[in-house]
Amino acid sequence: MRQFEDLTVGETACSKPMTVARDAMLAFARTYDPQWFHADAERARESVFGEVIASGIYTAALWRQLDHTINGDVGFICGVAWEDARWPTALKAGDTIRAASEILDLRPSGGDATRGVAVYLYRLLNQHDQEVFSCRSVNLVRRAAQD
Repeated sequence: MRQFEDLTVGETACSKPMTVARDAMLAFARTYDPQWFHADAERARESVFGEVIASGIYTAALWRQLDHTINGDVGFICGVAWEDARWPTALKAGDTIRAASEILDLRPSGGDATRGVAVYLYRLLNQHDQEVFSCRSVNLVRRAAQD
């Protein structure tokens, strides 16, 4: 696992693409976010989107799945905050998405020498390079043993 000292401000990563499956998107919405424009394909045609769109929670879950493929080697302890989370473009079935990340800031923890704070910009982009999700994330990361 990469530790705090292995990370660099400005470091970027991008995942392989994934195509959003309609059936999985609908199943998630019907279970966890049953708003009609997420869960009812017929009624969603009457929405401002003209079709069913992914729940923001589902979009974030897909981002997390893809992000793990590019940042799963980081010794995260936990995330402590999402700042400025946005869903500027609707995610639709059939869209091809990829996760991107950039390290914005690194600083040692003020209260625990075994931890560092890593601030990331996370983005989920569709096939047109439009953002469908983004946030700044404040994360605790393991530090190398301190002498």
